[in-house]
Amino acid sequence: MSNATLTDKPAERPPSSLRGATLPKWFAWAVAAGAVLLGIGISAAAGLDSSVQWALIAAILFVAGTYGISAKVEGGRQAKDRVATSLVWVAFILAVIPLASLVWATVKRGISVLDVFFLTHSMGVVADTEPGGGIYHAILGSLEQVGLATVISVPIGVLTAVYLVEYGRGKLAKAVTFFVDVMTGIPSIVAGLFILSVWILILDMGYSGFAGAMALTILMIPVVVRSTEEMLKLVPNELREASLALGIPKWRTILKVVLPTSIGGITTGVMLAVARIAGETAPVLLLVWGSNFINANPFKDPQASLPMYIYLQFTNSGGQGAAYDRAWAAALTLIAFIMILNLVARGIARWKAPKTGR
Repeated sequence: MSNATLTDKPAERPPSSLRGATLPKWFAWAVAAGAVLLGIGISAAAGLDSSVQWALIAAILFVAGTYGISAKVEGGRQAKDRVATSLVWVAFILAVIPLASLVWATVKRGISVLDVFFLTHSMGVVADTEPGGGIYHAILGSLEQVGLATVISVPIGVLTAVYLVEYGRGKLAKAVTFFVDVMTGIPSIVAGLFILSVWILILDMGYSGFAGAMALTILMIPVVVRSTEEMLKLVPNELREASLALGIPKWRTILKVVLPTSIGGITTGVMLAVARIAGETAPVLLLVWGSNFINANPFKDPQASLPMYIYLQFTNSGGQGAAYDRAWAAALTLIAFIMILNLVARGIARWKAPKTGR
């Protein structure tokens, strides 16, 4: 064996793509800033006036720039991972911007009228063109209508979900599931027309807050059923089997084991369903009509509500004046009410979530 053979070094392996260079943490922010500047420059050069257009151009440049630089430095696999992350952020920003713009516009235009007097007084004899007045009668009507719908729909929805998860077998369960799916996508105007034809036209019961509550119940039941059904399915079967093994009847197992275990998720679903129906206008427009005076009896005579109040004030304002400001203030109140319900739902979900030891 020659000395040359002994002294030959083994051929060096090419560097693995898994151990390539890594871009700094501020890389994404730098690419985003550059994409925004390029998007503004391209829009200015092309004469595009809409901010939406330059934002979309910037988003495309951000994703393309992220992939190109990352593929050059880190390799194709890491570049694909960064592109996926970039698309998630772009989708998130595109969803947040309209929401933030809506909230900002509502706060900006409604905060000037929203005060204690506005919340504690009704329109009474105040004309639409005159300043003053408030939304107390509308808040009272909305609370009563939504409260009645909740009292009716929650027991029906929870018991239906219990049947589907714990007892439902065969054609009846399939039929119930099918109709719940259909009701989930039913337009609110259809629910209003159904109650109008049965309760008012056929039974001649008259317009009232209760009529609107029944239409809201139709919209709320499928949401409660679906959310409760999913929560009940998350309860481990071992808990049911352990209870049944001790000789406890099935109904008592459901009442004492299954429902308490999933009560946090059920409550969250109910709160979200309440937030879903709180802003419905079509059923209220058909069944409740509206009133400028306080009507604390939801079972008799027309009654006000926040969505109806916003609609009437805006249509009577002509886009300006005191009624226009009151409509924005009422819209801000409604948004705050729904936001509070969502925060309460999240708080209940965290409070009832199972605690894990460290």
